[in-house]
Amino acid sequence: MAAMQKAIDLVTKATEQDKLKNYEEAQKLYEHGVQYFLHSLKYEASSEKAKESIRAKCTDYLERAEQLKDFLNKKQKKPVKEGAGSNKKSNKGGGNGESSSDEEENAELKKMEKQLEGAIVENPNVKWSDVAGLEGAKEALKEAVIMPTKFPHLFTGKRKPWRGILLFGPPGTGKSYLAKAVATEANSTFLSVSSSDLMSKWLGESEKMVKSLFAISRMKKPAIIFIDEVDSLCSSRSDNESESARRVKTEFLVQMQGVGVDNDQILVLGATNIPWCLDAAIRRRFEKRIYIPLPEAPARTTMFKIHMGKTTSTLTEQEYRELGERSEGYSGADISIVVRDALMMPVRKVQSATHFRQVSGPSRDDPSVIMNDLLEPCSPGCPGAMEMSWMDVPGEKLKEPAVTFNDLTRALHNVKPSVNEGDLQKQLQFTADFGQEG
Repeated sequence: MAAMQKAIDLVTKATEQDKLKNYEEAQKLYEHGVQYFLHSLKYEASSEKAKESIRAKCTDYLERAEQLKDFLNKKQKKPVKEGAGSNKKSNKGGGNGESSSDEEENAELKKMEKQLEGAIVENPNVKWSDVAGLEGAKEALKEAVIMPTKFPHLFTGKRKPWRGILLFGPPGTGKSYLAKAVATEANSTFLSVSSSDLMSKWLGESEKMVKSLFAISRMKKPAIIFIDEVDSLCSSRSDNESESARRVKTEFLVQMQGVGVDNDQILVLGATNIPWCLDAAIRRRFEKRIYIPLPEAPARTTMFKIHMGKTTSTLTEQEYRELGERSEGYSGADISIVVRDALMMPVRKVQSATHFRQVSGPSRDDPSVIMNDLLEPCSPGCPGAMEMSWMDVPGEKLKEPAVTFNDLTRALHNVKPSVNEGDLQKQLQFTADFGQEG
């Protein structure tokens, strides 16, 4: 494994030189290291897994070497025209070096802006009325986002809008959905990012991405930066974490604090299921921390209706209310799964049916036309029952069986809540210590 060890030594040195901005030396070391990796791949690697790992390393290091090569070529274009041997000129030309550095920084910012373009959400088309319950959270967000945009004269002097809001609570309670409603209702640029958008394998790139994110927000303000699962980006700092992760958190703290920059009309909106894992300094930056609880019975009733939509069903208002009462402890996401399971019940009835009967019903192509030869699944003892399987039924002749209350109660029995009592207690304790009720 001599070649492999040599390759590791070379790329380690290359990374160090890269960090020190000795790009020419780093590029040579990367390329030299890749040659040894290829030698190891050919003569030393035995398992397919090891070969795959080496190939991945080669790709990464070659890519970085190419980036450095391009950078060095661009940098050398001007000096080559002036003549290589004039040390005096190079000493006096400090101004040119600074200008070049500024150009590089601007080019880098533009590159990162392009990478973050995908984070800008145009219009999620979710209204406040689409969010069942959570009145307290809605009011807090209107106060932080809508009011300052609509009535800027109200927020002058010492009265300032909130700069950071944290939405926390059990999974599936609608935190991200609420953020989409904010994006729709607020006349602001909405940037939705996750840790994967900001993290990079290259040294120093992640901090620059965080800086660029806030720079874009300042250019396009009023703006809202929404960070889903913010705990993955800003968990508590410890001795075991990598230097890169620590630097990203530090940059995030600096940008949120906004020392020396104008952060007016910029709101950072975070969402997390595990708020107790957040770093204390990050937690402080989120001035308002709103608990998004599991839905109450009236909100659950509304959710059943929303998820049923216009699907054919026999459910009455009383049956919807009963479903809302029976689903204690279910989150909004759990209820959507219950309804999806119930919506599949008619499909299963058709699939397992051994008998069908002729019925009347509206045509699918033109609901005003009534057809008398439609077929629906039935029990063998039903009047007019014909023994046949779903394979024998013409596609246009099948009448869709309606979803019933029994279908939903059976689905409710099959689908268990995703949030347990232990998780809820942690959320309530965090709310008591640091948050407020939504």
